Amino acid sequence: VPELQRRDLDQFRAFLRSLVMHAAVGTALGGVCTLVGEPQNLIIGKVAGWEFVEFVIRMAPVTMPVLVVGLATCLALEITGWFGYGAELSPPVRKVLTEFQRHTDQSRSLRERSALVMQGLAACVLIVALGFHVAEVGLIGLLIIVLATAMNGVVEEQRLGHAFEAALPFTALLVVFFAIVAVIQDQALFSPLSNWILTLEGHLQVIMYFLAAGALSVVSDNVFVGTVYITEVQNALMAAKITREQFDLLAIAINTGTNIPSVATPNGQAAFLFLLTSALAPVIRLSYGGMVWMALPYAMTMTVTALLAVAFIL
Repeated sequence: VPELQRRDLDQFRAFLRSLVMHAAVGTALGGVCTLVGEPQNLIIGKVAGWEFVEFVIRMAPVTMPVLVVGLATCLALEITGWFGYGAELSPPVRKVLTEFQRHTDQSRSLRERSALVMQGLAACVLIVALGFHVAEVGLIGLLIIVLATAMNGVVEEQRLGHAFEAALPFTALLVVFFAIVAVIQDQALFSPLSNWILTLEGHLQVIMYFLAAGALSVVSDNVFVGTVYITEVQNALMAAKITREQFDLLAIAINTGTNIPSVATPNGQAAFLFLLTSALAPVIRLSYGGMVWMALPYAMTMTVTALLAVAFIL
């Protein structure tokens, strides 16, 4: 590759790295706010008996300040160019992309346009169904798969299989995580830590649960950490070791603790892990260490904000 084109290619890769990392952090930033944003939110919400609106309201004292700080961090990183952010599209690359988009739009057939419309309608159905919780999340997901495939004419088994190929490495890692968490729950490995935290007084319990959930979510998948901790807290409530009011505060601390600090590494966030195992990562030169470095400013600002909110606002 000629040197000039090499520079354009490297700059384009840097631009894409910034783009996908902002997007990956955004899934955690918005996901912590609602009942359907993350898998552990559903588990915690079900155990606590919270519906969609109640979940949003209860999480708001922590999630809204974090949302503001996260967006401000995104803006600051793009302005300063720190931590590998701030790359822009070079004029030659922008020209190629613009021409390709124009050619694609002009050559798009009626069938392809109809497929885009149906995909948009399926997305609207997904948002409404999740927002109003019209059914269990798994059934809603199955509905979207049926709608998106049938309405686009994808009805042959050999064509359906390609949609699942990209997720196979990610799924294999999930199976490993499930096995680890099954051992943790069976051996009650988290019980000593939970019992120690419950010996603390008042609001210090909430702060320590946030820190404990956050620390473990950095090195392990946050879904499983949240599942284990909310089970421990539920057992404490059933044993009358804590009040219902304290249980609600601990559930908020566990949910925010598993969602926010976990952006520090790909281990904690499913979106990061999926990105790392995707075909895109090697193409744009996005490694494990690179993801940790680019996520560092988000992890620091969002975690500190969440901790302060848990300590002084919640």
